[in-house]
Amino acid sequence: MSTLADPIARDKRSDRPALRIVDRDRTHTYRDFCTTAWKAGHALRHLGVHEGSRVAVTPDPAPQVVWTLFGAASLGALLTFDVTADARVVVVPADREAEADDGRSVVAYGGAPTAATTTHWEKVVWSENPAMPPTTPSSSDPVLDADARSYTHGDLYNGAEAIVDDAFLDAETSVALRAPLADPRAVVAGVIAPLLAGGTVVVPDGAEEPVADVAVGDGPVPEQRQVGLDAVTR
Repeated sequence: MSTLADPIARDKRSDRPALRIVDRDRTHTYRDFCTTAWKAGHALRHLGVHEGSRVAVTPDPAPQVVWTLFGAASLGALLTFDVTADARVVVVPADREAEADDGRSVVAYGGAPTAATTTHWEKVVWSENPAMPPTTPSSSDPVLDADARSYTHGDLYNGAEAIVDDAFLDAETSVALRAPLADPRAVVAGVIAPLLAGGTVVVPDGAEEPVADVAVGDGPVPEQRQVGLDAVTR
């Protein structure tokens, strides 16, 4: 059974770099990455997210968004990058808190929230239990709503495995995410695939200079190797 809980499994924890944020000059190891994803899952569960719940997240290439993706997936929840969607919880940057406060449970990251009813992502997640969530999703469970359809764990996992093989990704490969997360192909090739390979996901800072071995995205990129979005099997 292959699901998005696999890249954050206990045996994946190590001191190798999993996620690098260029503009913050910050690198998170696989140990930190897995543990924080577990914590994000527990935080969402305490907000009422369970198997089949929908979590709406802004398509911002921020570490909090990536951790929320895997945390929600580990609960068997369904994630969407449409923050206007009907959802049990909506996760947005702190400066977009007001526009998301429409009766849904709001989680703000990147700064302290204004409303007392809004959950502060960093404060809640960092204080959570650093243990794997108890839920075990199935590969046939839906995990991502995009393009007017639902993608299962198996859809995304298998697509990522194909990218690992076709693009020759391995534990030494860094992959720059140069495509919007709202496109599920970017999630598959730019996030899930490098993690399956044991490599590093790199979030560029917008500068036109190479920051990784491979770029995921369409159009000109500064990296020497590129995976176009059309290369992703849907």
